[in-house]
Amino acid sequence: MSYAAAIEGLYALAGELHAPAPGQPRRKFELSQMRALAAALGNPQQAFPSVLVAGTNGKGSTSSTLASILAASGLRVGLYTSPHLTRVNERIQFLAPGHPPREIGDDAFARLYFQVDDMARRLVTAGSLPGHPSFFEAMTALAFLSFAEESVDIAVLEVGMGGRLDATNIVEPLVSVITDISLDHTEWLGLTITDIAREKAGILREHGVLVTLPQHPEANQAIGEIAVALHVEGINAADYIPSRATESNSYSIRVLGEAIEIASPLHGAHQQRNVALAITAATALRNRISDSYKLTPASIAAGIRNTRWPGRLEQIGRILFDVAHNPAGAWALRAALSHLDPEPRPLIAVFGCLRDKAIGEMTQILFPLFDRVILTEVPSPRTATLAELSTAMAATGTSFETAASPGEALERARALTGEAGLTVITGSVYLVGELRPMAQTLNTKPAR
Repeated sequence: MSYAAAIEGLYALAGELHAPAPGQPRRKFELSQMRALAAALGNPQQAFPSVLVAGTNGKGSTSSTLASILAASGLRVGLYTSPHLTRVNERIQFLAPGHPPREIGDDAFARLYFQVDDMARRLVTAGSLPGHPSFFEAMTALAFLSFAEESVDIAVLEVGMGGRLDATNIVEPLVSVITDISLDHTEWLGLTITDIAREKAGILREHGVLVTLPQHPEANQAIGEIAVALHVEGINAADYIPSRATESNSYSIRVLGEAIEIASPLHGAHQQRNVALAITAATALRNRISDSYKLTPASIAAGIRNTRWPGRLEQIGRILFDVAHNPAGAWALRAALSHLDPEPRPLIAVFGCLRDKAIGEMTQILFPLFDRVILTEVPSPRTATLAELSTAMAATGTSFETAASPGEALERARALTGEAGLTVITGSVYLVGELRPMAQTLNTKPAR
């Protein structure tokens, strides 16, 4: 019943997105199975109201910003996100007024994991489930139990993948948020923007509330068709994007009739869209759901200012981290790098990603900007191999080399950048999660 045993048991379930062996069927996800597990656990997801956030890019930033706004407005908030950077506990956080975010503790994690695991085994034995829940289904059930146990006032739930069949989608959200949609997880969600948008729109409910922004025309049309069919009230978050184009994360907008200063710690012009979505979702709770949500312009500004979401254009010393894991994320990182002033030289990248990502497209977008790229494999069984990465890099014309491990790649990059250059760690959340603690340690060492 230890935490270590819980982590070992949980990670034994972690192959749900792995490519199946030849001749074996791909895992089939059904919400009926998640509902059966939740019902056996007492339907903890019904103990608190919730907001669902789906999308391809920006859903984690939007979720963390929204949760911070709600906490600054006096609410006890549960925040469920994925994946994690360093420890799986990061996926389940609690935010309260006047306190920094708190991860679920190891003892509570272990106790609730074994509660979920024991119930799942009973259901499988009884024939009520065809097999054991996946990693994400077990984690989601654990999150629901923890939020119910802590009596949160509201939970902000980031959808894991897609929406329609995602384990989080057994809740009845007060508000559904859809962030920017692009091609990712195409083997699961479909080969077109339209297919993927329809899967994301699966979080909508009849006569519900949708918060989104205009984006790719195919996504707009697919989401709009489903929203109209369900008589959904759609709210455009564009009113909270600064009227004048700016790359800064500090700007002034009007919220609830007052001018407020936005000072987000999340960098990059793309974060303006995520902040706008979070503000709109928060004001929708206040104006359209219940006046018990006592949000004010001041609490919204404070929540944005206090947001914590590491690994997204986060600079630690001479190392910049960004989990650009798909082409849309690569474009956002490229835009941010192109506005660095003064321009650091040399600019060195450490890159590794999962094999199911659009490796060729990502390398073509990013790496013409760099003086040299160091390729490495990420700590995941789904990692792209050095051979696969090298094939993609060779087509870019950018100088590159390989490293046997992320740690070796970081040391080599630091040797190349010296005191004037910049190392950029990107491509996978697993790579950022592996190297970020090393960078923090390096940055705290006293100068000789």
